[in-house]
Amino acid sequence: MNSSFFKVLRAGVNTTYQDKGRFGLQHFGIVAGGCMDQESFLLSNIILNNKKTEGVIEFALQGPLLRLVKGKTKIAITGNVIFKIIHLNAKTIDGQCNRSYDLEEGDMIDILATKESVYGYLSVKGGFNLQPFCNSVSTLAKGQIGPNEGKKISNEDSIFVKNNNIDKKNFSISRILESSNLIRILKGPQYKYFSKDSQKKFLSQNYNITNLTDRMGMRLEGAALKNVVSSNIRSEGITKGAIQVPADGQPIILLTDHPTIGGYPKIANVASVDYDLLVQKKPRTSILFKCIELKEAEQLYNEKQNKISKIIKNIKEIN
Repeated sequence: MNSSFFKVLRAGVNTTYQDKGRFGLQHFGIVAGGCMDQESFLLSNIILNNKKTEGVIEFALQGPLLRLVKGKTKIAITGNVIFKIIHLNAKTIDGQCNRSYDLEEGDMIDILATKESVYGYLSVKGGFNLQPFCNSVSTLAKGQIGPNEGKKISNEDSIFVKNNNIDKKNFSISRILESSNLIRILKGPQYKYFSKDSQKKFLSQNYNITNLTDRMGMRLEGAALKNVVSSNIRSEGITKGAIQVPADGQPIILLTDHPTIGGYPKIANVASVDYDLLVQKKPRTSILFKCIELKEAEQLYNEKQNKISKIIKNIKEIN
């Protein structure tokens, strides 16, 4: 085993290993999972010239405090995150997101908090030394699937780095984070189950994100939606971003670790282009939905991918 490793001095909130996801198993009841914010995940690896699918550490609201006990490495943090790097000589620097840093043996990284967002990502040069399960190192904590015995990262855990082959170059990217509270959606398969008045309210009134929000789902609070057909349907497959409406009329957005099947009517589905934007919204934030057609959703998604490609193309070497 490689000698480079971190010791976890503070685990933070909902800190797990994640990657792009574990696909092709939903018919067995195992959701794809993976990083909540796929763009931030991708860019954290790009900065370090890692494979695009290399596993990272995802944290929510407050991140971990880690000490590099042995070896050296290079790290990058993406998202909107406040963090410090504490060198062994006691020199402390305020970290900047979207760039790489060198860490030497004894250095610490203190990820204090996310700023006006929920999720942040920590990657290391070459990746973490993790054993994949079904071609993925994503952690599904509720199912205890993935590395670290399917559990969240805890205090005193050791986090191993794959190798010590660190080049001398550091890189940064220029990225503007979206802040819009308008979330674009597509009509769901049971859209017509809801009254015309409820359809109008759903698309014209704000909904508040409640504290009952995690990687599995996001409960909203706002105008109750009246179902005029049936508040229960035969269970069917669920997709990420599906907006279910139970009998109380308050929508629930199913997120990355959603169940694989469900029996509540689905009024809509969050368009892929706005999914990363949505999951970064903190509780008590108000959001407004806008319905678009499939063709527009596809066009917007392609435009987003082109934007990400431009960010990657313009990566810069820094001193």
